[in-house]
Amino acid sequence: MRISSLFVGILFGVLLIKSEVASWFRIEQMFLFNEAHMYLIIGSAVAVGALSVALIKRFQLHTIDGEEPVIKVKPFQTGTIIGGVLFGLGWAITGACPGPIYAQIGSGETLALVTLAGALLGAYLYAILK
Repeated sequence: MRISSLFVGILFGVLLIKSEVASWFRIEQMFLFNEAHMYLIIGSAVAVGALSVALIKRFQLHTIDGEEPVIKVKPFQTGTIIGGVLFGLGWAITGACPGPIYAQIGSGETLALVTLAGALLGAYLYAILK
């Protein structure tokens, strides 16, 4: 199981690099509204996710363990706005959200280690403040 997970992770990282989702330049162009590359990728991910949830509900599919999937509705909190702003600022400054950090490190972008440290610090602070 671990080997297959590692293989899928490596494949996902290659996909992130080849599609330029982990490219700081593409992130910058997205935040400057200069090109639609990232918006199209994000939009297609949202569409695939929405279709997947609809199919799961429509066909009443279950998990591998035979359990019924539960989608929990989370209440809105002001921390959501604060967290979203911090996340967006970090994304704009570093050119990475949590997924591509590992792909950037794997592709040799050593400055992504600083981004990883910031993400870990943010998660740690969240855990303490929560």
